[in-house]
Amino acid sequence: MSATLTDVARRAGVSLATASRAFGDPSRLATATREKVIRAALDLEYAAPQAAQATRTLGVVVPDVSNPVYGALIRSINAQAWHGRHRVMLFNTDENPHREREQIEEGGQLDGLLLCSPRLTEDEIINHAGDRPLVVVNREISGAPSVMMDTDHGLRQTVEHLGALGHHHIAYAAGPLHSWADGRRADTITALSEEFGLELTRLTHHAASILGGRAAAATAMASKATAVIAYNDLVALGVQAGIADLGLRCPDDISIVGIDDIEIGAAVQPPLTTVHLAIERAGALAVDLLLEKIAGSSEPTTYRLDSQLIVRGSTGRPKSRA
Repeated sequence: MSATLTDVARRAGVSLATASRAFGDPSRLATATREKVIRAALDLEYAAPQAAQATRTLGVVVPDVSNPVYGALIRSINAQAWHGRHRVMLFNTDENPHREREQIEEGGQLDGLLLCSPRLTEDEIINHAGDRPLVVVNREISGAPSVMMDTDHGLRQTVEHLGALGHHHIAYAAGPLHSWADGRRADTITALSEEFGLELTRLTHHAASILGGRAAAATAMASKATAVIAYNDLVALGVQAGIADLGLRCPDDISIVGIDDIEIGAAVQPPLTTVHLAIERAGALAVDLLLEKIAGSSEPTTYRLDSQLIVRGSTGRPKSRA
């Protein structure tokens, strides 16, 4: 079997996106990095794609195009596809599994499909996608390449940070009911709370939005938790606004942590403590994996991109609450 771009990236010790730029957009790389990739390609007898390669049409399915996370992901996907002059067709499911199913089926004429945080079950995704080249972002599907924006490391830092501040009771403000990422984050926080000896209250599911966070604010305060970890930054910002509606303040009355590190989180008062995810890197890597899949690669690789806690003003030491 001939060498793939993934093999070249591993041999050179660089990311798949970097290896791709060495052939598609070399001006963006340092000379030493580009030469390292070229040497690895020569050693492996890798046949680089020609500049006149066929233009591909790539479908991108996202659950909520208005969410800044998916906006950043789409921008990254589009930028990476542009280097090869590939076209991108966007599908927005509006958090509706039925619409997601229809859009996967309607993408039958596309060269490949990028599913971002899909809500359907694994069996449904495999059945409706058929033999079409497929890459999944932020979820693992058997037999399909995937790019995971892994929250485990950042959440471990988060629970440890809250424990070090003196919090003994935390709450998790859940996201959408059908979100695979929500289940994964809830399970991780549960396990970490037990490990660090913290009490955990899991709040009910809400929309992954500021309105969803506002709806969760009163329940969070009623739980007597002194800190909340939210499903994402939008929910965290909603909780922050919701407790302000109750005449309370963050972090004086409750500490709040989000996940994603969207730009607006650093601009609010107090600035939001959050778990940073490698969103732009995930989009570029997903495009390169999909193009490899279209070219015939059969390796169902899972790439895990690490996360990092960013401490800002929305977390502090707890005060006793009646």
